[in-house]
Amino acid sequence: MNDQWARALPKLRNVLARVPKETDLQALVNAWDEVLSRYQPVFSPDYLPTLTSEDFSSFLYFENNKHWTGLHRHVRSLTANMNALRQALAVLLDEDRPLAERFDEVVGGSMVKGFGKVLATAILLIAYPDRYGVWNNASEAALKQLGIWPEFDRGMTLGKRYTVINDLLKQLSGELGVDLWTLDALLWGIVKEEEEIDEGTEPPTLVIEGFRLERHLHEFLLDNWERTELGREWEIYREPGDEEAGFEYPPDVGRIDILARHKSRPAWLVVELKRGQTTDQVIGQVLRYMGWVKRHLASPDEEIKGLIISAEADKNLQYALAVFPPGQIGVMRYRVQFFLDPVNFS
Repeated sequence: MNDQWARALPKLRNVLARVPKETDLQALVNAWDEVLSRYQPVFSPDYLPTLTSEDFSSFLYFENNKHWTGLHRHVRSLTANMNALRQALAVLLDEDRPLAERFDEVVGGSMVKGFGKVLATAILLIAYPDRYGVWNNASEAALKQLGIWPEFDRGMTLGKRYTVINDLLKQLSGELGVDLWTLDALLWGIVKEEEEIDEGTEPPTLVIEGFRLERHLHEFLLDNWERTELGREWEIYREPGDEEAGFEYPPDVGRIDILARHKSRPAWLVVELKRGQTTDQVIGQVLRYMGWVKRHLASPDEEIKGLIISAEADKNLQYALAVFPPGQIGVMRYRVQFFLDPVNFS
């Protein structure tokens, strides 16, 4: 056992010990029996020939799968051709074939648009709970923060990488004495803990004329990217098998809210939403992420820009950005509109 592994296990055990005390972690862990009893039959190879769009679509929503947000974004493309979807699921769940081979065919190929690694690994976990763990941006970020993210050879396929990651997840599960569903919740807990430390406070609730509205700006930006000012010039960073890789992109120094690339110029954009952080905290985060992108993703001729999206642009932010070259780190302010429309029943 190396030093990084020895340091990672106590951190995960600490999160595990907090499960009974934290409502959100407890809810994730305790939903297992309900989700498994509902969806394991749905993803049984014997059931696939009769799988309906309704069966499959329901799993994509957090209120049903109890664990993963965002799967529903591709519901239309995923269910547009149910025969193709059934075939893709049959390939993915065929354990007579090597994992890397079927993973690459379904996720790295073009069998069904929108069938990415997050959905594939979530389905594998439900179908075979003791054999497959989940690979998404949260679990990747947690493993990087714990210092145990594997190193991959250049050119290694998505399926071969998942095989390595899955072996690591199973090893962690065994060391901790928890199932892979619970491990996924613990890894999310690692990321949540790090972000709360980074931000210093919990994200605030937005108050509008007496109404308390939870802020969903982050997901709104992803769902409506092309209709925003940013979408005209920038596109969210993509990777093979993950069209939304730039959403909560997981370097080993935190999680970038949105990572984007310019549509025509050699440039990267790090987007950070100012929630409960102080100005100093959000500036530090943006600079840290920009530095990471410069070192690990960008080529020498590519420009790295930052963008802070905030409800207010105060003087602290104005003075902090004054020392940077114009355009290096921008600021955009968001506004929320609320309408009540009369209904005429006549």
